[in-house]
Amino acid sequence: MPLVLDRQVFPGWATLWRRCTTVFRDYSFPRNSRAWRRAVLKLSVVAGLLLFGAVWGSVVAVAELNALYLCIALIGCAFILLEFRVGVVLLILLLPISGSQVFPHAMFGITGLNPFNLLLVGTLGSYLLYGLSDGSLRRFVPRPLLWLYIVPILAAGALGSRHVDDIVPNYFVFGIIDFHDVGGYLSEQAVKPLLTVIFALLVGAAMSRSEKPERFLVPTLISIWVMGAMVVVFVLLSGVGLKHLASSGEARGFLTALGLHANELGRLYAVAYALLLFTWAASKEAGVRLVLLASMGLVVVALMLTFSRGAFLGFFVVNMLFLLWHRNVKTLIFIGLMAVALFLLPEAVYDRVTAGSGEGLNAVSAGRVEWIWVPLLPEVLRSPIYGNGLASILWSEAMRRADGVTVLLVSHPHNAYLRALLDMGIVGLILICAYFAHVWKGFRVLSVDPALSPTLHGFYQGAAAGLLTFLVTNFTDSSLMPVPEQAFLWLAIGMMYGQRANGPVSEPRRGL
Repeated sequence: MPLVLDRQVFPGWATLWRRCTTVFRDYSFPRNSRAWRRAVLKLSVVAGLLLFGAVWGSVVAVAELNALYLCIALIGCAFILLEFRVGVVLLILLLPISGSQVFPHAMFGITGLNPFNLLLVGTLGSYLLYGLSDGSLRRFVPRPLLWLYIVPILAAGALGSRHVDDIVPNYFVFGIIDFHDVGGYLSEQAVKPLLTVIFALLVGAAMSRSEKPERFLVPTLISIWVMGAMVVVFVLLSGVGLKHLASSGEARGFLTALGLHANELGRLYAVAYALLLFTWAASKEAGVRLVLLASMGLVVVALMLTFSRGAFLGFFVVNMLFLLWHRNVKTLIFIGLMAVALFLLPEAVYDRVTAGSGEGLNAVSAGRVEWIWVPLLPEVLRSPIYGNGLASILWSEAMRRADGVTVLLVSHPHNAYLRALLDMGIVGLILICAYFAHVWKGFRVLSVDPALSPTLHGFYQGAAAGLLTFLVTNFTDSSLMPVPEQAFLWLAIGMMYGQRANGPVSEPRRGL
């Protein structure tokens, strides 16, 4: 009777039981037979998948989106272990948006544990395995980068770590800074910026192993499109008018909801525009030129929507350099079209460009001269040779007197060169500037290297123009240390090092 019930009431269970017994009957003893091992392997795989599904389902129930981010990052790391250049491509796609609010900055409540950092660590670890096997590890960090750039930053970080207890209390009261101890200070001020440098070095290592380096321009273009579309879509969905965006005061921080200030986004777009413009001018392929032209259009619109006067200045510098370095009929036609476009710009753009004109230098600089720079100048004299440590403005006497009227409470001096003087002194500023002179020379050499394609010639010439734009706009903001807005500049620096890698690699170079 039970057998009849099994067959009539539970036919599915009966069928499943017969199949399972058949499997084990086929894989008979002895246990060390090949058939038995295959059976055990199959069952182990199925059990492992079921266990993984159960465990990960529990994690998703508890951690929600964090579990999804972690899963994606771990899957990416699995592929990266097989080929570290996969990680480099993913990092190129993620670096520009990694500083924005649309990207997770922490998982499971741990600041710094995010998909980008996991991918960076995984890619670095995979490369180290490659580097140890083929001997390329000794060329990983170029000496000019190490001694002219990394060492001064680490030295200034060590110097500033002694002053964490001297930080002005108002920075904690108003939540301007996120760290409270020496470890947090070093992580935020020294380690975090140098992650961008590690990214550039990994790009260089990947470039040196690719027989078609132009392919790295594809993820770069995708990244530029994502960053450009982010601002355009955000402004369209918000319904905010151009007049409001161009006004001073709280409107200047409107785009901060994306994680970057309008000025930072503007400088990011200025460098991206330089790369696109010069690459477009040098490329010989009609399809590539069309894509680059469309990309330029998107970037120009996004740059305009930032209403950043520093970005407008950078845009002007890039176009003047293009006119200077490409004196031909095509350039004249392009500049003529740009001049016509200037007359079609909204009135709000001109209002923003002329803000503060006729009211003195302090008004033109948005209060930087009298309320930030002048009060900070005496701080330079406290340690003019080697500076006061990274982010020394946080414990400066000027910020102790900050009342929001005569002295503004700010976390950086809004002048990259003054910031370097305060933090690293004259010695540090000279070393950093010497490093960027080295980068400039590298870009210019590659822009005329006969071994490279016309597309790469244009890219490196655009990188040189972007570097000059970065150095010019730094007079009113930013930093000479790596910050999120320099993402595309450091990408170009990494590609430069990969292109100039000395000596052949031991393994055949495969295309990526």
